[in-house]
Amino acid sequence: MRDYSIRAASPDDLEGARAVMLDTVYRDFRTGYVPRWHGDVIDPAAAYLVPARHTLLVALDPEDGTVVATAALDSRGPAHPPNPRELAERYPSGETAQLRRIYVRPEHRRRGLARRLVDELLAFAAADGGYLSVYLHTDPAVPGAEPFWRTIGKVVHDERETTGGASSVVHFEIPMGR
Repeated sequence: MRDYSIRAASPDDLEGARAVMLDTVYRDFRTGYVPRWHGDVIDPAAAYLVPARHTLLVALDPEDGTVVATAALDSRGPAHPPNPRELAERYPSGETAQLRRIYVRPEHRRRGLARRLVDELLAFAAADGGYLSVYLHTDPAVPGAEPFWRTIGKVVHDERETTGGASSVVHFEIPMGR
């Protein structure tokens, strides 16, 4: 198994991180770049490097130093709309650590990278001291995403059950002291 290094992203990592994120939204989500959903992907420095309570992590391939995975955390709870109102109320901004952009290039999946990245994000949230909960949502169309998140957290809302198939987003809460 490769010995990937994981660290907080620096400005020098942003181009590689952005490439991982954009490749994921085009390849796995099949939505492409949608400004209202992916603005943080275009400017990850403003979204994750500048705010004190936010972070962006990168995993680097030990063979060539390229960014092969990303993981981010911010203090914004799920917005309504597009998310259900009850989730926006349950996970308010400022008190909620929202996990975002946990993406691993396909050729580097199934090596424990996502789990390591999530553990680092949870440690960041715990060290902050102001977060009361950890939330994320995922698209089950991404290979392996839903089964992975089910091993870490609990489903708090499955839109497949409430939207008549119009949305397939699954919302999770992750225990802080996992």
